[in-house]
Amino acid sequence: MASGHSQLAETALWLLLAMLALSIGSSAAASASAPRVPAVIVFGDSTVDTGNNNQIGTTLRSNFPPYGRDMPGGARATGRFGNGRLPPDFISEALGLPPLVPAYLDPAYGIADFARGVCFASAGTGVDNATAGVLSVIPLWKEVEYYKEYQVRLRAYAGAARARAIVRGALHVVSIGTNDFLENYYMLGTGRFLQYTVAEFSDFIVDGARWFLSEIHRLGARRVTFAGLSPIGCLPLERTTSLLRGRGGCIEEYNRVAREYNAKLEAMVRGLRAKLPTLKLAYIPVYDAMLDFITNPGKFGLENVEEGCCATGMFEMGFMCNDQAPLTCDDADKFLFWDAFHPTQKINRIMANNTLNDCYQQGVL
Repeated sequence: MASGHSQLAETALWLLLAMLALSIGSSAAASASAPRVPAVIVFGDSTVDTGNNNQIGTTLRSNFPPYGRDMPGGARATGRFGNGRLPPDFISEALGLPPLVPAYLDPAYGIADFARGVCFASAGTGVDNATAGVLSVIPLWKEVEYYKEYQVRLRAYAGAARARAIVRGALHVVSIGTNDFLENYYMLGTGRFLQYTVAEFSDFIVDGARWFLSEIHRLGARRVTFAGLSPIGCLPLERTTSLLRGRGGCIEEYNRVAREYNAKLEAMVRGLRAKLPTLKLAYIPVYDAMLDFITNPGKFGLENVEEGCCATGMFEMGFMCNDQAPLTCDDADKFLFWDAFHPTQKINRIMANNTLNDCYQQGVL
């Protein structure tokens, strides 16, 4: 009789262990299938604008061929400034989220889509409100207003607790600053060059970036990446400007300004991390990666790092990069730049991978 009790107890123990193992297994499977990051939320300029400018009254658009000619599934001009996907799209896909981050102003998408990814960026904008005024695009403060509106819609859709968890868990990707210098300060039209030395203007932009990061943190953002400037003097458009001035090559003054700005930006990021311990903030060193492409093109299978693929590649972007423009290259993967200002899809994929690596190294993910 004691033996029978013992066998029953042993059988019950094995059943309990089996049920426990099954429960752990299904819980692990659920955890594996649910993304660690519930959404990707994007702010910035044309380097990350997935189509918002299509919906506003600006001439700065790219919703026509040959833009988007290498999009997955076939040519489709979505308003992305490139031949295909942008860094946030690749970041989203790598995190187990949709392969395209929808533009907030695109009427084809709704809050169910935006709950997994949303882009507030606008091509041509900057940290300085005056930058957005040059081409009548969305200023950064308005991107923040859209972020607030989005959260109201998200709470109505998912409930307050879930909405809060989505925002706090989301990776916020920010890429902005180039237009503040090239479209604003150095183009002279806004008058900022009369108000500030270039060093003072850099400080002004860093202060604006600090306000922006503090504001989105106040609104719930906890995981954020903020990109530094690339070697802006080596953009094809700036090389052409240099050529017209009788020099040729990169404009080294612009590159020096970018390096000095990046140093200030990185110091600001460190200070903000110390001040806001709940903010996981990664500085993304875009300059170094882009310089590597320029100085070691063969390492990346690049054959041209000086001109864009579209048209002559020397000055065309936006409406000047169109399907009537002659000379557009056959294989954009051999080029660093798609048009005179923006990288190719191949480069965007690499930059997205770099961003994710920086996030893991800096404790954001």
